[in-house]
Amino acid sequence: MSSTGATRPRMLRAGDGPVSTWSVPNLISFVRIALVPVFVVVLLRGADGGALRWLATAIFVVAISTDSLDGHLARSRNLVTDLGKILDPIADKALTGAALVVLSALGEVPWWVTALILVREIGITVWRFAVLSKRVIPASKGGKTKTVLQSVAITLALAPLPALLGGWMAWVNGVLIAAALVVTVATGIQYLVDDRRLNRG
Repeated sequence: MSSTGATRPRMLRAGDGPVSTWSVPNLISFVRIALVPVFVVVLLRGADGGALRWLATAIFVVAISTDSLDGHLARSRNLVTDLGKILDPIADKALTGAALVVLSALGEVPWWVTALILVREIGITVWRFAVLSKRVIPASKGGKTKTVLQSVAITLALAPLPALLGGWMAWVNGVLIAAALVVTVATGIQYLVDDRRLNRG
């Protein structure tokens, strides 16, 4: 391989050396952020159900599914970048936050639930970045559970399943939203506890 090829910033190729700003994991995060306004517009237009509501649900599922993809590519191919570390949580919070805000605006999720989740998500993310120069706050043990619960709960809240399967689905949606809220708040508290221990150490 020529010296030029060896030093060329990597987009997807595994190995060592410089990583391109436009690496595939970063591009996936950019796409996820770009899908947020598209998702919001489609969801608002499909507020009453029907094809557009299903389309909004599909957009959310596709976008949220890329979260694990970009992370896996970045870690497995040594493509982790400082930009990626910033883009990834922003993309996640923007997507889930937009979904919850619109669902609350439509009267389908209580505003206090959305507010609690957003305060926790944004607060912990900003705080972790603020102390990054001093210490790295490890992911809490329930972080993955929280992410999965939020994704499933929001997906079911978006899909017009009560009209298709019956009113009992609305009850299921409520239980899942409540579970996601409890785990979200609990993991936020766990972050604080873990960081306090780490700081003392």
